[in-house]
Amino acid sequence: MFDIGFPELMLAAVVALLVLGPERLPGALRSLGLTLGRMRRAYYNVKTEVEREIGMDEVRRQLHNEQIMEDVKRVQQEVKAIGEEARIDPTIPKPEATPAPSSEATSGQGSPTAAAKP
Repeated sequence: MFDIGFPELMLAAVVALLVLGPERLPGALRSLGLTLGRMRRAYYNVKTEVEREIGMDEVRRQLHNEQIMEDVKRVQQEVKAIGEEARIDPTIPKPEATPAPSSEATSGQGSPTAAAKP
């Protein structure tokens, strides 16, 4: 991450020992460790919260998709049932076919040429 090696850590420790002194150095290192631990815990808490939110979004999306699929299946079953009902049932009488009016009967009404024909 920072690419800090052992020599750099030793140099920082010597400088801290010279600046703080041997009496305050253990307390400073302890408070530094506590602060780093709090920062790490805060980072992991935020990370898990974000992952949880992302997971909830995925669960919501999946539930929504499942609800849509259930609706589609229900509509398919309704259409299938209507198709079954629409099949020809022998107990239902067929509508009588009415003959189409002939062209002579309709064109000859009230026409002077139709009356002249023998």
